Amino acid sequence: MSTPTPLKERPRPDNHVIVIFGVSGDLAKRKILPGLYHLAVAGLLPDRYRIIGCSRPQSRMTDEEFRTYTYDAVCEFASDKPEGKQWQSFAQNLSFAIDPDDGPESLASAIERAEHAIGGEVRRLYHLAIPSDAMHSVIHNLGAKGLHKNARLICEKPFGVDLASAIKLNEDITEYFDESQVFRIDHFLGKESIDNILALRFANEFFEPLWNREHVRFVQIDVPEKISIIGRGDFYEKTGAFRDMVVTHLFQVLGFLAMEQPTSLKAKPLRDEVSKVFDSLRTLDPVQVVRGQYEGYLEEEGVAPDSTTETFIALRARIENPRWMGVPFYLRTGKCLAESRHLITIGLREPVMRMFPGSEHASHHDANKLVVDFDDPGTIHAHFLAKQPGPDMTLGQATMTFRYADSFSESNNLEAYEHLILQVMLNNQALFTRSDGIERLWEVAAPLLEHPSPIATYPKGSWGPESSELVVAPDHWTLPELADT
Repeated sequence: MSTPTPLKERPRPDNHVIVIFGVSGDLAKRKILPGLYHLAVAGLLPDRYRIIGCSRPQSRMTDEEFRTYTYDAVCEFASDKPEGKQWQSFAQNLSFAIDPDDGPESLASAIERAEHAIGGEVRRLYHLAIPSDAMHSVIHNLGAKGLHKNARLICEKPFGVDLASAIKLNEDITEYFDESQVFRIDHFLGKESIDNILALRFANEFFEPLWNREHVRFVQIDVPEKISIIGRGDFYEKTGAFRDMVVTHLFQVLGFLAMEQPTSLKAKPLRDEVSKVFDSLRTLDPVQVVRGQYEGYLEEEGVAPDSTTETFIALRARIENPRWMGVPFYLRTGKCLAESRHLITIGLREPVMRMFPGSEHASHHDANKLVVDFDDPGTIHAHFLAKQPGPDMTLGQATMTFRYADSFSESNNLEAYEHLILQVMLNNQALFTRSDGIERLWEVAAPLLEHPSPIATYPKGSWGPESSELVVAPDHWTLPELADT
C-alpha cells in the first residue's frame, strides 16, 4: 500500500481570518464547519487564524452560542470528534458577527479584532455560503467598507441562474475583486476520484491513446440520488435538477474528462484546457433532453401546486472538436431514484468479432467499458471479454477492479470541501472555474432554459421516466445494468 507524505508535513497557508457568510445554513453546518475542524486537526490550517461566523441580524448568536453551534455540527458531521485540547484550541478561534451592521458586533469590527489578535500580515477569506441572488449585497458591503483588500472570495454554486444573472454577478464581483481573488467552488472537483482522472489519463500510456473518437463510442456521467428534496422546496423551485446539478457539477466533470493534456497542473494551463472544452460544447437541443418530476413532489412543502420544476434530467451533449466530434456525452441526475451513485462510463467501440464462434449472436453490451465510481474513496472497473473455461472459444464478461481503499492509506484523505478550502488558502485556482467558463456554460444551457422540454412524472425508487432511455439509444445506461460494481 502506497504511503504518501503525511498531511501534517504539507505546506501550510498564510495566517488567515476566515469569514463564513450564511453560517446558520445547511451547507455551513454539514460541510464547512466540520471541514475546517478536520483541517485544524490535520495541521493544515494556518499557524494563526480566526473563524468568524456571519449572518443577518435575525440569526444573531453570541460567540459562545456560535461555539456551541459549531460543536454540535462537528459532532454530527465531522470525521474527527470535538474533544480535548484539539477542540479547545479550535473553539477559541471562533467568533460571530452581524452583517450588515455598524455597531460593535459588525463584521468590520470583528475582522479588525481578529487581525489584531493574530498580528502581522493576515489574509482574509470570505466564504459566501448563500444563494447567488444574495451575493450582490454582500459583495457591495465588503467593497464599500474596504474589506475586499488582501482578500479571497469563495462563491458557491449555482453561480447565477442564467447567462444574464451570471454576467451581472461577475460584474459586481469585478467592481471590487480581481479575478485572481475569486474561487467559484464546485465540490465535485475536490473529490479524489475526479482529480484521479488526470492521473488515469496522463500518467498511464495505456489509457490516453484510447481517449478519443477513434476508440470511444460514448461517455456517461451519471449521478442518481435516492434522497428527495428533503424540505428544500423553496430553494429547489428556483433551481431544479438542471441548474443545481448539470450546469455546475456534471458539466465540470465533463470538462475534466474531455480536456486536452495541459502543459502543467498549475491553474492557468489547466483551466485554459477546461475552458476550451466548454467553448467546444454545442448549445443544448431540448429535443435531446428528458425532464422528470417524482410522484409526490407537488405535495412537498414550499412547492407550487402547478410546479413544472424538474427533479430529474437526462440529456445528450456534444463537443465539436477533433478529439470528440461525433461522440455523445450522456448526463443524468435526479432525486428519489433507485440508488445514490456517482458514475462515469467510458464506452469503447466494439472490435470485429467474426473470429469468435457465436459472438454475432451474443449480447456483450456491458463489455469494453471503463467505469469510474467517483463517490470517494472511489473505484475504477475495467469491463472486458475473456474466454470462458472449457473446450470451446466461448466469450464471457470479466472485470478488473481498482479500489482506492485497498491501494492507498486513507489517513491522508480530505473530503472535497476540505481539499478545496485548503487550495483557496494556498491560492491555487486550478480546481475552480473562471468567469468566462461559467458564462459559456449558461450560453450552452440557454436553449433549454428558454424552451424547456415537457415534464414526465416517475415513481419514487425508479430510474426516472422511461423516456430517458431514448436519450442514450442505441446505447444503454450503465446503471442499473452494472449496479453491483
